[in-house]
Amino acid sequence: MGFTHPTGTRGARQPGRMFRVMNRLLLRRARRTEAKTMGMNLLVLTTVGRKSGQARVNPLAWFPGPDGSWLIVASAGGAPANPAWYLNLAAHPDQVTVEQGGRKVAVTAEELHGTEREQAWKQITAEAEQFRRYEETTDREIPVIRLTPTP
Repeated sequence: MGFTHPTGTRGARQPGRMFRVMNRLLLRRARRTEAKTMGMNLLVLTTVGRKSGQARVNPLAWFPGPDGSWLIVASAGGAPANPAWYLNLAAHPDQVTVEQGGRKVAVTAEELHGTEREQAWKQITAEAEQFRRYEETTDREIPVIRLTPTP
């Protein structure tokens, strides 16, 4: 099963201008160091725009997955729609890179479903309580994506 593109009918507002300013600062930090920021691990996700074909970068929290993979969450702060980077991943799951602490790795993106998603979600919400609040804010199932290094 691929990417599901869930959307909801209720939720928080999509992150706005202040969020974009903060993201610029987080991008620099995530590229330079592997140290936690605001209690979370950060990475820089580079996707290919589904419409533009241009590289798009986003700093994201990540959680350790099995076998050296990264788990990321398309929460959009509990908004009813998915973040744009999720739609870019769905369009081009094999044209993705992760940057962290001065290294860049090509990865393949896969949305988790069923038991795999449930297990990952338990791990994520145990480490970062705010994701549980996002889930309560919206009526969509928040996607969890595994990024696996490309051989």
